[in-house]
Amino acid sequence: MAERGRGATDERVRAERLAQFEEQRGRLWAVAYRIMGTVSDADDAVQETWLRWQALPDEPPVASPRAFLTTVVSRICYDLLGSARARRELYVGPWLPEPVLDGAAGGSVGDGRAGVPDGPEDRVTLDESVGMALLTVLERLTPAERTAFVLHDVFAVPFPEIAEAVGRTPESVRQLASRGRRRVRAEAPRRTVDRAEHRRTVEAFLAAVMGGDFEALLNVLDPEVVWRSDGGGKVSAARRPVLGRDKVARYVQGLVTRNFTPATMRLAVREVNGSLGMVFADPSGEYPAGVFGFTVHDGLITEVDAVLNPDKLGHLDFSDL
Repeated sequence: MAERGRGATDERVRAERLAQFEEQRGRLWAVAYRIMGTVSDADDAVQETWLRWQALPDEPPVASPRAFLTTVVSRICYDLLGSARARRELYVGPWLPEPVLDGAAGGSVGDGRAGVPDGPEDRVTLDESVGMALLTVLERLTPAERTAFVLHDVFAVPFPEIAEAVGRTPESVRQLASRGRRRVRAEAPRRTVDRAEHRRTVEAFLAAVMGGDFEALLNVLDPEVVWRSDGGGKVSAARRPVLGRDKVARYVQGLVTRNFTPATMRLAVREVNGSLGMVFADPSGEYPAGVFGFTVHDGLITEVDAVLNPDKLGHLDFSDL
């Protein structure tokens, strides 16, 4: 009887622990993706967090599963980020984050701050923090700065909890977050918060491209627009950013002329990392699939991030285009 009672208790504890983890899964994935910038690493970090959570002894109970799990997944990502940065330094061409389409890849990009009170006015929003352009800026921070900035400025994690994740003192973590915040303010692109304006601008860009209207294309591009292509050495892509309105317009013209076959190419406007972007694929397999993210300011496109590396698109389903 005692063994049967113990077994029932163990089963109950496992069920409670699973329910507690599932309640936090979306937040954990959102934290991991922003720290790592890759879907695969975020998935791995969440899985490793689950294994560590599952392996905990039943007693004493964890006082705050949310805080504990956030600390664990953050520590895992922080440890992974050092080796990931070393690999990215050897990457062929610009390195861009793995794109996330709404409702895809293990968790919504907007999960994670439910129930968290609003913080300082300069704290970034969840939508902004997952944008392709801002994630690219975060690549320039040290692993400790990035982790501290994401946890504090995006998810409102207190400094003592961040200190546990990165193995620093709370005051040191405060300084890390501050340095990260200054760099983000200085280097983050200008960006409209008006979703309707963003949509109009992206649709105008697509209309100009599809219509072969070079002047209309020029009119929708910012004079200092930046085009980044991430082919990873796997597919043809610009190895350096293309800078300026005229060069970007001519580059786009060349892409359409060489690579776009209307009879086979499928194209769709989709939410890419929190804002309207574009997804395209060629069912014939002649041309690689890709995802474009756009940054818009004052009705003009200021940045285009084109992810073409097939290794970064394996988690996406292009069959519904």
